[in-house]
Amino acid sequence: QVQLVESGGGLVQAGGSLRLSCAASGRTYSMGWFRQAPGKERDVVAAISWSGTKTYYTDSVKGRFTISRDNAKNTVYLQMTSLKPEDTAAYYCAARTYGVPWSLSSSSHEYEYWGQGTQVTVSS
Repeated sequence: QVQLVESGGGLVQAGGSLRLSCAASGRTYSMGWFRQAPGKERDVVAAISWSGTKTYYTDSVKGRFTISRDNAKNTVYLQMTSLKPEDTAAYYCAARTYGVPWSLSSSSHEYEYWGQGTQVTVSS
């Protein structure tokens, strides 16, 4: 069992920045950030391989969000800049404990463990 603890959400004005953190209790391979707005499905935001050499971003956040990880701390980060009201959602960290160091997944179905979620609200 791996536990994921997210932090860093909050209320920010449009154009502002936030950094989300997700600490895992054990070793993980691919890790990702997903978000879910009220009445909508949970969608992938970004994902990163264990090696950090591969990353994935959904189109709407490219150039604004950066995913990174510190394997010594078993922690993944999501740096969010130029935030927009449409980024408002509950953000969830996800991890899987199988695979190879250089692979990642952008599909929620391939993740075994999920954090409790952290709310990000962007005001206009």
